[in-house]
Amino acid sequence: MDSMPNYRFSPVPGVEPRRKLSLSTKTGHGVEPRRKLSLSTKRKVCLGITIITILCVVLVVTAVVVGILWPQAPKHKEWKGTGSTSNFSELVLGRCYTYTQVLRPELRHKDCHKIGKAFMNAFLSKDPCGSTEQDYQPLMELTNQSVPCHKTVLWSKSSELAHQYTGILRDMFTLEDTLLGYIADGLRWCGDESSSEMKHQSCLQVRENCRRNIISVFWDTVSKPFVENACGVVQLVLNGSISNTFDKNSTFGLVEIHHLNPLRVPILQAWVMHDLDGAHSHSCSSPSINDLKLILNRRNITFTCQDDYWPIKLLQCVKSPEHALCSSAA
Repeated sequence: MDSMPNYRFSPVPGVEPRRKLSLSTKTGHGVEPRRKLSLSTKRKVCLGITIITILCVVLVVTAVVVGILWPQAPKHKEWKGTGSTSNFSELVLGRCYTYTQVLRPELRHKDCHKIGKAFMNAFLSKDPCGSTEQDYQPLMELTNQSVPCHKTVLWSKSSELAHQYTGILRDMFTLEDTLLGYIADGLRWCGDESSSEMKHQSCLQVRENCRRNIISVFWDTVSKPFVENACGVVQLVLNGSISNTFDKNSTFGLVEIHHLNPLRVPILQAWVMHDLDGAHSHSCSSPSINDLKLILNRRNITFTCQDDYWPIKLLQCVKSPEHALCSSAA
């Protein structure tokens, strides 16, 4: 079979070959070819820089607006002190029920769930160095309690001995023998303004990181009404075996001694106790105790003092009955 013939079209006489059509734009009476749409390299670079600049400005403005409307949470603070007591809220609730239902059933009407919630609200999501008495006022109102006259016992640097004494004489009250003092005794707690949770890793050190911290403010706050409402003769247990028997920077020295009401408390009776095997650093005649006496006298409160009050000395002798100081009765 022959191969396909190679046909070629010859121009038709009188007809020009067809040219490629191009878009055109009318101008005036004629039509002129449209300029090419492609941009020069220089214009492309300028346009790209402009777009990038606009995007950067938008990002900066957005960041500023977001920072104003939704500021970042403050950095979580770390302290060197021991963290919050484990199971704090459960302990607060359990102690409240023990006190109101078993130890002091006359207070069974107290709402322990509200008390526990008020305690947590006093310090959660707050700066532990920015605590105020107002933080604890709702808690104070829920736990208010009166102590009978002549039944108030204060202590300074002698916690264990004072509580042994009131533990035997159940009608005597230290601050820790009241509802709120009983709940908080020995516990540690703190929060952080950047979190709604308790801090269990670390808390501040009481009176070291900041004087007005979340725990010291608590004890100062609950101490004031405790001594302001005291009436009759008030007892005070001091430790005569240490160098600062009367510590002006303690809760007793800073708060309690200055909030006793002279119209309700005519006499403060101090007992300066000494360890059986400890030094007798101070006694009722020491300059430190005289300083205490002067402060009380200026407040029109009579001060009396006795070294090694025998009923409390007997409590020391229970642990060491064979000690020479315990061999005879007073």
